[in-house]
Amino acid sequence: MKTDNILIKNASQLLTMNSEDTSDVGMIENGCIYIENGKIVALGSMNDVQALVDSENVETIDASGKIVLPGFVDCHTHLVFGGSRVKEYSVKLIDENPEALKKLGIEPGLYGTVNTTNALSDEELENQSLKRLTNMMFSGTTTIEVKSGYGLTTDSEIRMLIVNKRLEKKLPLDIYSTFLGAHYWPKDLSKEKYIDTLIKEMIPRLSELKIAKYSDIWCDDGYYTAKECEKVLSCARDYGMSPRIHTDAYSYIGGSDLAADMGMLSADHLNYTPEKVFKKLRDANVVGVVLAGTDFAVKHPRPFNPRPMLDSGMKIALASNCNPGVWVESMQFILALACRNHRFTPAEAIKSSTLYGAMALGLNDRGVLDVGKKADIQIWDLDTYEDVVYKFGTNHVETVIKDGKIIVSKGIVKGAM
Repeated sequence: MKTDNILIKNASQLLTMNSEDTSDVGMIENGCIYIENGKIVALGSMNDVQALVDSENVETIDASGKIVLPGFVDCHTHLVFGGSRVKEYSVKLIDENPEALKKLGIEPGLYGTVNTTNALSDEELENQSLKRLTNMMFSGTTTIEVKSGYGLTTDSEIRMLIVNKRLEKKLPLDIYSTFLGAHYWPKDLSKEKYIDTLIKEMIPRLSELKIAKYSDIWCDDGYYTAKECEKVLSCARDYGMSPRIHTDAYSYIGGSDLAADMGMLSADHLNYTPEKVFKKLRDANVVGVVLAGTDFAVKHPRPFNPRPMLDSGMKIALASNCNPGVWVESMQFILALACRNHRFTPAEAIKSSTLYGAMALGLNDRGVLDVGKKADIQIWDLDTYEDVVYKFGTNHVETVIKDGKIIVSKGIVKGAM
């Protein structure tokens, strides 16, 4: 049956996220949800919903014994890149000495990825990125933020953002693009000259093309200072890009304070953020984005601690940070890491990967199941929602609905893609 109306009924657990409490997933047992034209029209018990259902023009999904919840909002990724760092990763598992990589002729880190990314044709870069994005869709992600940052020249950064636009035409997902030209700076330019390029050339060009919603920068020892970040992000904001920031990943040099002072949408990483800053971030409505996959993949010397952040009243989002050094495509795996390694509760982790992920992007129409919101939904074949962090290592998503249309059902893509 082809229809824009969908009734999901008999959900063992319907997780709405519709609560102010960070640990409350707003669960409705034996819940139903009715969708028309891409939006949620009603939800609750069958008695609450039935009166609004057009019984002659509706596709029904029986979710008996299943978990229904919002699609994941993956609010921090570097999805578009070329090549792999598997050789570097494998060496570092047993030997952290940079000389070990040098002997093997491996260019490590960001510069290595810049080289492999720039060496690909547009088609190759798109195809490699599309494969990762498809896996994310099958794992329940319906909205994703994707950064540039592996080009470090005007043309190559623009190319990455154009690939984002092309990917959105290949899959029925929402992709929100972030300009991260200030991921680092090219080897053949000083940082000061590159900042001039960012402000005088890159940002104005991007504004003309209208291909980035956000602007980001890395604020840490060895990267950009807080003062430099303010200069670049203020310029980007003047050109219509909302500021976000990588900060406090390996040091505290004032980036998280800057996030609060500028009222940014998010401050991401936060491994070294002092507790005194948490209330500043809370009061400025800055969402903290913490990256459990990063701390796992790099064996971080100071894994983030969410409990003081949550206790302060901050909103915390979880994201995959999918990139060549943290190759994570499944938000379900991120939930398992966050709960085991960082002591999130399952409820906190799920809410952080849906509602608060949307908040980190300034989106108020998704990440929650409520009347009038986008029907971005996933259905898990699990007995209880806590199983997602207990039964790890497999994909529990049975159905994915995007804008009120079924796009994945039982591991099969539905409709024209």
